[in-house]
Amino acid sequence: MSEAPAIMTPARLSAFTDGLLAIIITIMVLELPVPHGSGPASLSALLPFIGAYALSFVNIGIFWNNHHHLMHLVRRVDGRVLWANLLLMFWLSLIPFVIRWIGEAKVSAEPVAAYGIVLTMAALAYLLLEREIIRADIAEEGETPLDRAVGNVKRERLTLGLYIVGAIIAFVEPWLAVGIYVAVALLWFVPDRRVEQQIEQALEDEQAKDP
Repeated sequence: MSEAPAIMTPARLSAFTDGLLAIIITIMVLELPVPHGSGPASLSALLPFIGAYALSFVNIGIFWNNHHHLMHLVRRVDGRVLWANLLLMFWLSLIPFVIRWIGEAKVSAEPVAAYGIVLTMAALAYLLLEREIIRADIAEEGETPLDRAVGNVKRERLTLGLYIVGAIIAFVEPWLAVGIYVAVALLWFVPDRRVEQQIEQALEDEQAKDP
């Protein structure tokens, strides 16, 4: 009698994502150039690269943090969820390339705009991942905690709008675009409380079931 094929579980999907994001961060730090001298002047030439690395580290950390919380509410994973997650990983994997471009071309229009486009697409992919997880869970068990948590997407829409504005403004004033990207990072620095509240509620429900 043949064995049933292995099915990707939420835990495996989370572990896969954690490993891939760790690789992306490793690539970013390996791309940091070594100063050619020992004085402050040699280091100052690398400041755009270091700044882009620091902002990208924070952005990937934000995506990882929210993905980590998201996976606590996932009850079912299917093929569409896997592909949505891979799409998110694809856009995040382009960040090392873009920050290397910023480091070499400095804070100029095209690379800064490209950075905004990559972040925009990553944010869209994350929204798609949420929708696909909700779809898979609803098909299995009806209304889900994640559906209740992300019903209001005002902050997500604001994020997408700011990223798009930043990508456009980069062609006029790149440093202003960088400021917009930093502002969005600050907006998401604290994990999504809507998801945390649903996690806490789920834990309370589980404890209430125990005799």
